[in-house]
Amino acid sequence: MDEFLSCLSCGKRLDSKSKKNHGQCTECLLKLEFKAEDINIEFIQKYLQGILDFFVSDVNAAFNKDPAARTLIEVLTSYPGIKAVLIYRIAHFFWKLNVPYIPRYISDIARESTAIDIHPGAEIGSDFFIDHGAGVVIGETAEIGNNVTFYSGVVLGGTNLEQIKRHPTLGDNVVVGTGAKILGPITIGDNVRVGANSVVVNDVPPHCVVVGVPAKIVSKKGEKIEKIDLRHGDLPDPISIAISHLDKRIKELEEHFPYTKKFKDDDIEIFYGEYGEGI
Repeated sequence: MDEFLSCLSCGKRLDSKSKKNHGQCTECLLKLEFKAEDINIEFIQKYLQGILDFFVSDVNAAFNKDPAARTLIEVLTSYPGIKAVLIYRIAHFFWKLNVPYIPRYISDIARESTAIDIHPGAEIGSDFFIDHGAGVVIGETAEIGNNVTFYSGVVLGGTNLEQIKRHPTLGDNVVVGTGAKILGPITIGDNVRVGANSVVVNDVPPHCVVVGVPAKIVSKKGEKIEKIDLRHGDLPDPISIAISHLDKRIKELEEHFPYTKKFKDDDIEIFYGEYGEGI
């Protein structure tokens, strides 16, 4: 009798081979239930039209944001970001209908063919564009506004294992640079630029530029970022700015000590200005 146990779901007797299935029989593990009576036909019609509207806006975003985009056929057939987002829209539709298993299966097909992993539970607005896209990951509870642009390697990740809001919320007109990671249930305001390879773990107010690990705000202006802004590489260097200020103060101190040996050439060449360029 020790070789047998009962299925936790239906009570059916299990043999020893089924014990590895977490105490459930194969039929229960593969049971997919979908309550058709709960379907709201008006919602279905509205959302299906929404998929078409989003498709138009997403394709337009590719043309507007990528100077390499030349023809519609080229965009539809060779842009992994367009493919992944379109498949996500379809998977998200089934997710909203509470269809089991199918949405995740569809999203996995997109991941295998595009190297872009978008959970069907994520909420994504219009004019969304993923340029190149390899390595992009968007978590289940992530929320993305309108006119947002991602480059390759961007991750919207969670920081806990609880089934709660655990992924970032992004506002409108946000640009996230190559390799940037935004982690946890934080909020990124409208018109924010996230520098390449930055790691953002705290809220960012609107109209800011953030760079670094962990990311710090290096620019905050009241001016609205342009509607189409691809300048994810045109970012300040906070370390260079800090060193440049130190270099300036040292030179000012040296002026008060006339007998101090003066170096003809600086050992460190610093290029700095309003934003800082590097060392």
